[in-house]
Amino acid sequence: MEKKEVLITTPFITLGQLLKEESIIGTGGQAKWYLREHTIEVNDEPENRRGKKLYPKDTVNIPDEGLFIVRSRRED
Repeated sequence: MEKKEVLITTPFITLGQLLKEESIIGTGGQAKWYLREHTIEVNDEPENRRGKKLYPKDTVNIPDEGLFIVRSRRED
């Protein structure tokens, strides 16, 4: 499984924003559909809310896409 870092400059990013930024979906409006059709895990727990807040050190496992690790650009 490929691991990818997602760098954020804000305190958090939503799951829907992560899907869009990583080009898994084309528009924010597709997030609800995508999460209904695919099993995604946030910190090893199933998650289907596009508004779920992701903070630095959270992990998002998306089958067939990879494991995404949220990191803050402000971390040293």
